[in-house]
Amino acid sequence: MKQIFAVVLTYNRKDLLNRCLQAVYSQTRACDGVIVIDNASTDGTEQMLRELDFPDLEVHVLSNNIGASGGFNAGFRLAYQKGADYVWMMDDDVIPSPDALERLQEADQLLEENALERAFLLSTAYTEGGLITNAPSMDQRRNRIDYENWPLTLEHGIAPVRRATFVSILVPRSTLADYGLPLAPMFIWGEDTEYTLRITKKAPGFIVGNSKVLHLRQENGAISILAEQNPNRLKYHRHYVRNEVYVARKYYRPRRLIMTVFHQIKLIAQLLGMKEFIKARIVFQGLLESSQFSPTIEGVDEPIANLGITVRSFLVDTPQPLPSATPAVNVPRAEPVTEDRISEQFLRAAFD
Repeated sequence: MKQIFAVVLTYNRKDLLNRCLQAVYSQTRACDGVIVIDNASTDGTEQMLRELDFPDLEVHVLSNNIGASGGFNAGFRLAYQKGADYVWMMDDDVIPSPDALERLQEADQLLEENALERAFLLSTAYTEGGLITNAPSMDQRRNRIDYENWPLTLEHGIAPVRRATFVSILVPRSTLADYGLPLAPMFIWGEDTEYTLRITKKAPGFIVGNSKVLHLRQENGAISILAEQNPNRLKYHRHYVRNEVYVARKYYRPRRLIMTVFHQIKLIAQLLGMKEFIKARIVFQGLLESSQFSPTIEGVDEPIANLGITVRSFLVDTPQPLPSATPAVNVPRAEPVTEDRISEQFLRAAFD
C-alpha cells in the first residue's frame, strides 16, 4: 500500500492546529504518518502538542520563522525523506471532512487506471459560510483535435487544473523528485502559485469535487493591500508584490508581465492619491525587489540545514526526543510572520 503522510504547517494558532489534527486523525483512510511543522510559534504550541494523545505524531519545531514558503519547503522535504509516496499538505486552518483523503486517493486511482498523468490532487475548499474559496485555475491544454480537454473527467467529479494553493493538496513522490521543492526565499504569499505552475508543465493537477475541506478565515476575500488593516501583516505585502511579478515573468507571456507591472504602478499611484504613503512605499519596494529576485530550486534530497535553521524534533507519545538538532548554515535570519489570533468559537459542521 502507498504511504501517505499528512503535513500540517502551523504558526501561533494552537487552537486551530488542534482542530485540524483532530480532523486529520479522523480520516476514513488513515494517514501512514502525520507531521507538524511548527514555524517557531511563541503561543505555547509545542506544549499543547506534547500533551495531545495522537499516536505517532511527529513534530519538527523550527528555530526561527522562515515564512510559509520555508515551512512548506521543510514539510515536503521531511515527508519525502521519511519515505512518503504521497504528501498531503495543508495549513493549520484547514479542516478536512472525514473522507477528504479517501476521495483524493480514489481519484488518484481512477486517473491511474485511465493512464492519465497527474501532478497533484486537490480538495475543494469552502468557507465557514459555504462559499467556494481557494479556487484553482483550469488547465486549458488541448487534445489532438484542438479542443480544450478539461471536460474529459467531469463525469467523475474531477477536473484538470494548473495554479492552485496548498489547501489540502496531495502531491505524489514522483512530482517532488522531478520538480524539487517550493521556493523558500518567497517567504509568504505566492509560493503555492509558483510551485503548482512549475509542476504542471507536463501534466495537470486535478481538483476532486467530493473531497471537501473547510478553510477558516476566508470570508474577507483575496489578499489586498488596499483592504489591509493589520499592521503586523502590512509589511509582508512587499513579498506579495515581488512574488507576483516574479511568477508573471517566469511562467507567463511578456504581455502578462507588462500588465502585472503596470497594475502595481497604478496601485502605487492610487495609494499616493489616498495619502497612504506607507502602503505605497511597500508596493514600490516589492516592485523594485522583483527585478533582481531569482531564487534557486532545491532538490528534495538536499539537507534541511540549507534553510538556515535548526530543527528540534519529537514524537508526542514518546518521552525521548528524536535525534538532536540539525546543524544550521550561515545565512541571514528570516523575518517572523505574525497573525491575529482566532477567537474561540464553536465551528458548525460544514458538510452536512
